[in-house]
Amino acid sequence: MDGGAKKVLLHICCAPCSIYTLKRLKSTGAEVTGYFYNPNIHPYTEFLKRLQTLDNYAKISLLQLMVDKDYDIETFLKGAIEYGKDRCLFCYRMRLERVFQKGAAYNFNAVSTTLLYSKYQRHDDIRATGEALAVKYGIEFLYEDFRKGWKEGVDASKGLNMYRQQYCGCIFSEKERFEKR
Repeated sequence: MDGGAKKVLLHICCAPCSIYTLKRLKSTGAEVTGYFYNPNIHPYTEFLKRLQTLDNYAKISLLQLMVDKDYDIETFLKGAIEYGKDRCLFCYRMRLERVFQKGAAYNFNAVSTTLLYSKYQRHDDIRATGEALAVKYGIEFLYEDFRKGWKEGVDASKGLNMYRQQYCGCIFSEKERFEKR
């Protein structure tokens, strides 16, 4: 990019997933702004706990953070139910679409997501969704497989005594967590 660092709007699902992702993006010289938009998280108390943890981490990591407190759980649930076992596709699209909208509105050069850090997410689907939205909004989708920093991020989050959730966030993933026991 001419004239300086790439301005990246980073969708953040939770603070632990942001640690390695943020470090990696900053190592490339990117100017990163975090963006929290996660109406999929259930229950609302979990949403608030994740947001508070991220807010605390943003302060110590000097991350500029934009927070979208729109908790449109009804739209998420309706879409997720319609998609059935492929509900994650709806969730990725819903959240990433909002990130691209914000990225366009605030003149960011690129968008990425901490979902690419998780070993439990569907990377090919996230990448395809991000690339389609990049074309639609005219903003680059920065794809990188951040999973290589999984252990580093987990260790760092534990070292910071950070709240670490045990499921993706939605009511369906919480159910699956208990069914696997």
